[in-house]
Amino acid sequence: MQFMIVAYDGTDEGALNRRLAVRDSHIAGAIELKNKGNLIAGGAILDDTGRMIGSTTYVEFESRAELDAWLERDPYVTGDVWRDITITPIRLAV
Repeated sequence: MQFMIVAYDGTDEGALNRRLAVRDSHIAGAIELKNKGNLIAGGAILDDTGRMIGSTTYVEFESRAELDAWLERDPYVTGDVWRDITITPIRLAV
């Protein structure tokens, strides 16, 4: 099952520093997810100045439970980066 994740960072003064503190771990996890075949695509959401303020990710898991299990371990979740997360089941055309 495919899912679209749209996750916005906190808007407080420390938000960017929290993101940068765990970014390498998040990217390493994304590479592992890609190698397992779960990550379709993903990247940062930018504001008008080019500053990272969130993420969008397309993933594929056997179930929503599998997705939730992965998500609860992601450094952007455990590091309190993502504060507003929306998960939508999808079917990508291409």
